Amino acid sequence: MPGGEPAILVDGLVKRYGELLAVDHISFQVNRGEIYGFLGPNGSGKTTTIRMLVGLAQPDEGHARVLGYHLPAGISQAKRYMGVVPDVSNLYDELSALDNLLFMARLYGVPREEQKPRAEQLLRDFGLYERRKDRFSTFSWGMKRALTIACALIHEPSLLFLDEPTTGLDAAAARSLRSLISGLREKGLTIFLTTHYLEEADLLCDRIAILVRGRIVRIDTPAHLKRLVQMESLVEFTFRGDILPLAKELESRLGEAKAALIDPNTIRIYGGDPAEVFDTIFQFSLDNAIGIEAASTIRPSLEDAFLKIAGLSPRVTSAEKSPGKGRR
Repeated sequence: MPGGEPAILVDGLVKRYGELLAVDHISFQVNRGEIYGFLGPNGSGKTTTIRMLVGLAQPDEGHARVLGYHLPAGISQAKRYMGVVPDVSNLYDELSALDNLLFMARLYGVPREEQKPRAEQLLRDFGLYERRKDRFSTFSWGMKRALTIACALIHEPSLLFLDEPTTGLDAAAARSLRSLISGLREKGLTIFLTTHYLEEADLLCDRIAILVRGRIVRIDTPAHLKRLVQMESLVEFTFRGDILPLAKELESRLGEAKAALIDPNTIRIYGGDPAEVFDTIFQFSLDNAIGIEAASTIRPSLEDAFLKIAGLSPRVTSAEKSPGKGRR
């Protein structure tokens, strides 16, 4: 495998689907050994970009190198050193955990004498060894995600693509999986991560690229991204009723301040004069007969920075967090 250069190097990458410009001349690099977050609203081009980098789609313009290999010509060589974890598992329900790993080992060309030792070690690392003989179909969603990642590691790749690794997991399972992902970086693995959970990106990522409508609008560390909103007023209001139907009216009253819907009853407002914001929200609540249950100033998070950079409105933000929405 060629060394001495970034794990991923992208220059002016473009992908069109008919008249839709899904990826619009993006450029970035992922350094070896880092966790690189790739974030954006639905339809921003995240999955399309991954598909090009792993050889499932060809770019219409631009250039990319993965692990030193030019794409798409060198994709076969690059795949020997990369692992891919899709958002939906690609494992076999009828096979046991161990047999799924052994099958993937054979598929990747792992030497026969190394297949079972590697598989059993991964099962131990991911806390699945006691269930190694159980069929994949009997596993919980969290265990399925863990085994899917383990299978992507069976050939000891140096680059791992993780697409929404903790989607659908309960808090304990998600925390455990994030700990495993951090451990992979400590072993020197480069990880390219997409996630809708901003707190997850904040915890895991060394750097983050934010995509909006197919273009990268910002690349920075989580700490620097959060500083973008730390100098602004940031106030959160919780109402006694659903304010989503009133979001457009509220936006029109805020002037230079920006609003983001956190849930149907809670809105976060950043920027503007704090006294004016409180007056505006109080009058808004009176005019619409919707009581204020709580109001507080808060410390800006990565999500606040993301909303500001991406320019998401309360209606867009609400759609992003709604179950069952498309992610492409």
